[in-house]
Amino acid sequence: MVDSRTRAPRPDPDPIDAAAQVLSRAGVRPAQRVCVALSGGLDSVVLLDLMQRLQERFGYVLSAAHVHHGISPNADAWSEFCADLCARRGIGFHALAVTVPECADEGFEAAARKLRHGVLRRLPADWLAYGHHREDQAETLLFRLLRGCGVRGAAAMAAYETGAPGRLRPLLAVPRNAIRACAHARGLEWIEDESNLDRKHARNWLRHEILPRIETSFPGAARTLGRAAALFRETEGLLEDLARIDRAACGGDSLSRVALLGLPEARLRNLLRHEIARAGAESPSHEHLSEVVRQLTQIGGRPLRFRLGRLACCVYRDRFWLEPFEIRSVQPVRWAGEAQLCWGDGTVRFESQNGSGVATDRLMGQPVSLVPRWPGLVMRVHADRPTRTFKNLCQEAGVPEWLRDRLPVLQVGTEAVWIGGIGLAADWACPVGAGGMLPRWMPGEHGWISDSRCGA
Repeated sequence: MVDSRTRAPRPDPDPIDAAAQVLSRAGVRPAQRVCVALSGGLDSVVLLDLMQRLQERFGYVLSAAHVHHGISPNADAWSEFCADLCARRGIGFHALAVTVPECADEGFEAAARKLRHGVLRRLPADWLAYGHHREDQAETLLFRLLRGCGVRGAAAMAAYETGAPGRLRPLLAVPRNAIRACAHARGLEWIEDESNLDRKHARNWLRHEILPRIETSFPGAARTLGRAAALFRETEGLLEDLARIDRAACGGDSLSRVALLGLPEARLRNLLRHEIARAGAESPSHEHLSEVVRQLTQIGGRPLRFRLGRLACCVYRDRFWLEPFEIRSVQPVRWAGEAQLCWGDGTVRFESQNGSGVATDRLMGQPVSLVPRWPGLVMRVHADRPTRTFKNLCQEAGVPEWLRDRLPVLQVGTEAVWIGGIGLAADWACPVGAGGMLPRWMPGEHGWISDSRCGA
């Protein structure tokens, strides 16, 4: 048997060729805006140089952005270095600043990274380019495995991710020594961040203490770990495909609790991870997901709402959905003919109609407002049925109790003429052929309401 440690190592990829391959696979097109996240360190300076050299080939518009964290006493100098570098090269430059809270719940490093990515995502760019390299990928994989991540976490970083904006990591397959050699060959200058040597930070400890020791016994370990991350990413893609299949089988946008519980538990947890990712939240631990499954199993036909990180897991009348745990409060607001008004986390649109909606002529000369429900609110939705209390209307429409205070009510004078998610008052309905105004509630992230009930 041949010892893998005695095999001749594969040649390292040339940085500019590796970067060009990533841009090609990502589909970067002419006139697209590519912004390099420029710290001023070795990796980002080399990336900026490579991206400028590839600019004519791909035809993109290049810029750079530096995030000033205000942590290091050298932060001002670093920002000035990046601004000067871009000015000398004729590259557009964005100077950004963030303030990292000292008592961040997720830890100082994670909080700084979250803020940095947040301000970068708001830039006018189609792609954000980062200088992550092969050793960064290995560190990320080890760091996440040591924290007990699943397949999604072990997939680490991708060379490119589509989105708005997308992310590019053109140097992800390139080792750091090749990046340094490229910098010296090009005569580039960069700055050194002293915090990168501080081994009290977990990633720095892995970088300076653990990876070098692994490489001593397992040469090429960083390359191998990168390959493992790629395999995890492929597996994650298959799990995403399975989650989409299970989602459709369980009702699509309206998930059935009974159908969910018909899945094997591992597939149910996989689908829950998929739904949490769709809601833009971080995947919870295996234990927290198992608790969700336990709750779904034990509630029977009772309503359910409990916290899962920044989300709430909700069940009502066999329907399951996720919504933000903290919901923006709603306040009365006057309507003076605007096309739409903000309401909580969503909006209410007002559309001119012919023969449907609220009769426009009846709105003239009366105060019209969006308000929350009030005590004693009643409304008759169907002309051939009696007036119903707000509670009865919500029960009939399938609106759970904890959501009822969020429903927008269109009040004309002292009467309720429309309730979001429920419908129009029959007495205010527009006659055939007459002018009408149809309110439509777009409830943002709330998953419980169907589009068919948002309007009249």
